[in-house]
Amino acid sequence: MQRYMLKSKLHRATVTEANLDYEGSLTIDRDLMRAVGLMQFEKIKIYNINNGERFDTYAIEGEPGGGQICLNGAAARKGLVGDLVIIVSYALYDERELADFAPRIVLLNPDNSIKGHCAC
Repeated sequence: MQRYMLKSKLHRATVTEANLDYEGSLTIDRDLMRAVGLMQFEKIKIYNINNGERFDTYAIEGEPGGGQICLNGAAARKGLVGDLVIIVSYALYDERELADFAPRIVLLNPDNSIKGHCAC
């Protein structure tokens, strides 16, 4: 049997930009993507803490070190600069992979710097 499990989570990221004229996706600081094991073009879910919006898109690497979280295209209608969001990805795992399983969870400061890692 396979189970659909949380793989990656950026908790309480602050939206830094919204670009309605872009074709789509969410731009994420490359360092943050690497911290949780997200790949460019990987499907992600975004949960907006401020307004309750929940939507799917894909990740695009942004410049490293700046804390960029940019809602692009239609996603720009789902939040505002300054909103807090949770960015997650899920994956299918075989039962054998779950013995030592732990998702990669990073807690963020208001400037999107890494506050810590969740030891769940």
